[in-house]
Amino acid sequence: LGATDDDNVIVRPTENFRETLVPDLRRHKHESVGELFGLTTNYVWWRTTDWESSIGYSFFTTYVNEMPKFNVISNLFSADVTSKTTVFQLPLQTNLQYAWDILLLGDEELLTRHNVALSSVLVEGAHHFTQGFVRYQAKNFAEPVNPRPVPDELRDADNYMAGFLHFIRFAEDKHFIKAGYQFDWEDTEGRNYSYQGSRYSLGGQYTLPWHAIRLKYDLDLHLRSYTYKNTILPSYAPGSKWREDQEILPLPGNFTLSAEYLNSRVFSNVELFDYTRNVVSLILSWSY
Repeated sequence: LGATDDDNVIVRPTENFRETLVPDLRRHKHESVGELFGLTTNYVWWRTTDWESSIGYSFFTTYVNEMPKFNVISNLFSADVTSKTTVFQLPLQTNLQYAWDILLLGDEELLTRHNVALSSVLVEGAHHFTQGFVRYQAKNFAEPVNPRPVPDELRDADNYMAGFLHFIRFAEDKHFIKAGYQFDWEDTEGRNYSYQGSRYSLGGQYTLPWHAIRLKYDLDLHLRSYTYKNTILPSYAPGSKWREDQEILPLPGNFTLSAEYLNSRVFSNVELFDYTRNVVSLILSWSY
């Protein structure tokens, strides 16, 4: 349960005088406060010494006070199985998960996705562990019927991703730093959105000595090389960079209060896709 303040709900492009469509898009209302709510449940139905399996459901929604047509509703269903073993006497945990989710924008369906992911976590020592993962994702966008998009703009896609994330832990996990890399390939039905991407991740956490307040920082850089030149707008190879700061305060009764700041900066050769977005959130969580 939380509240947000978003200065670019509609993802309006950065000011630019070369592209004639940019001034028209920038005239629209773009700032709003809002509320958010999320619920995650997970049931472990089978567990042995070396194996376990669970099913889960997650619900998330945002309400944009000034622009309700940009409200987001997400439902996700998942099932997974986990194996626990050792490799060269090092603990290894491997997980296979299938998930399906449906995303609504306003009152209309926007996107459904099938996800199959295989991940492993190897604990190299008291201060180090590494996660490796591969994932296949099938995206199906609900395309408008009237007018129907031109074939080059169809965004239904198969996405393939592989990567790793390494953690260095301190003081019994009170502090950590992490770094990782992912490669992904988006094979879309329409040629304008097919790309190969490289994502670089860097982050950390520091726990303050009073009230167990945790400070977090994450930097995510996603570079995309588009396979074809855009047939509508003159573009190729945009990239994105995100910065996120977070403060977390544990409260009595399994409650946690977190304040988050998210900065998104997208650089693109297509002026309509070049934008900056800042979101401030205050979130109260409860676990059971």
